[in-house]
Amino acid sequence: MSNAQQQRAVEIGVGSRRPVRMVCLDVDGTMLGASGAVRDAVWHAVEMARGAGIQLTMCSGRPGFGVTRELAQRVNATGWHCFQNGASIVRLHDGQSQSAVLDDDIIRMLIARAREKNRLLELYTDAQYVTESETRVARVHAEVLGLPYAPQPYESLSPPIVRAQWIVSHHELEALVAEPHEGLEISPAMGPALPDQVFVNLTRRGVDKGYALRVIAAEYGVALDEVMYVGDGLNDTPALGIVGWPVAMGNAEPVAKALAAHIVADVESDGVAEALEMAVASRG
Repeated sequence: MSNAQQQRAVEIGVGSRRPVRMVCLDVDGTMLGASGAVRDAVWHAVEMARGAGIQLTMCSGRPGFGVTRELAQRVNATGWHCFQNGASIVRLHDGQSQSAVLDDDIIRMLIARAREKNRLLELYTDAQYVTESETRVARVHAEVLGLPYAPQPYESLSPPIVRAQWIVSHHELEALVAEPHEGLEISPAMGPALPDQVFVNLTRRGVDKGYALRVIAAEYGVALDEVMYVGDGLNDTPALGIVGWPVAMGNAEPVAKALAAHIVADVESDGVAEALEMAVASRG
């Protein structure tokens, strides 16, 4: 454990914490590795945690439809889940939503910028998305999401729109982040399926995975010190920083590891299963 991790452990009281009642799982780099499939050992650990009475929820930068919805249903078919970096908060079995909507002026600004710069932009609601881009990256990303690739005008997407996303190469990232994005939370992330690209998530100011985690924990009546969060990226840090059981994957970015009390194996070695076993063990 590094000095930063030791300090974090002292801050959250490792060794004297309350048992885990809820576990939030990131998807890319946590549940899913380069193969794009969840390994059997992880599903076994999910079932074990559910059997121990632990409330499970996914907390992903992905949208809550297509492949991601199928994963969420298997994790917890009747529960609340966070999608789209906290912008989309949905209860699966009845579609109830506590999502954070983007202002119309912001949407118009992003569309104009995408067309001016010929940049790949995606717009999302709780249940649909649209892109005008006809690039290979746009096509591959649709395949990753498990959705048909069908470019349409941005205006064809019916509101409310909860999230936007730029997809850019690594060398474009610095200039993009320097552009004005007033009223928006900017959260870059990477995914194993498109390692040469950066996904720059745009949500309403103040909306991130930490925001969504608070909402979901309140719905379940669970205190934050009874929550375990397992993640690997920069976009996971708002959640890792507020829970009693912050866990980083072995493949996590340094900023996520610095906030973690525990670091488990990497995604290709079933680190998330290790975290779930830790959660079950906390209950005695």
